[in-house]
Amino acid sequence: MSDHRQDTGTGPGVRGPDLTAKALVDHYGLEPMPLEGGLFRRTWAGPQGPDGRPAGSSIVVLLSPEDGQFSAMHRLPADEVWHFYLGDPVELLLLGPDGDHRVETLGHDVLGGQHVQFTVPGGTWMGGRVVPGGQWSLFGCTMAPGFLSSDYEGADAGTLREQYPGAAELITELCRPGVPLRHPDRSEGTVTSPEV
Repeated sequence: MSDHRQDTGTGPGVRGPDLTAKALVDHYGLEPMPLEGGLFRRTWAGPQGPDGRPAGSSIVVLLSPEDGQFSAMHRLPADEVWHFYLGDPVELLLLGPDGDHRVETLGHDVLGGQHVQFTVPGGTWMGGRVVPGGQWSLFGCTMAPGFLSSDYEGADAGTLREQYPGAAELITELCRPGVPLRHPDRSEGTVTSPEV
């Protein structure tokens, strides 16, 4: 079994000893991401259309298992492109609308099957975490048209486990019980995830 952790050397794709999660939080001014988890900052939003939606949007995200940071299972109505930047690889669980599931890995080992860029189709349940044994990951997400908080739909672990029994263990690890499943801006109100 290969060790997914990165060296502390200075070559391309590795981090130096001074590059820590805290240093990245300070450098980018990252803040907690509501509902989904992780620390983030919106880095770009395109011009707004008449409906208030930007033409496109991008964020930078930091996940760190030491701080309990992972990307909780959720889905969006449009495609989302994930871009890997620094740190340890990210495992991305994808649950398709026709009952299929798979794990894709974002990281620098592109010849070994990892992705530096990966598009998640709209309507796909997704959740991500730093690979086991890893310390932190820095990546970005881009959408066009851009993201609105009302787009976010969180997952109920029990419902997903029933629909995707082959991924039940990872679904449990990537859901946050007691967290609202929808942003309060949605007209149908906020629904809270039950305890797992």
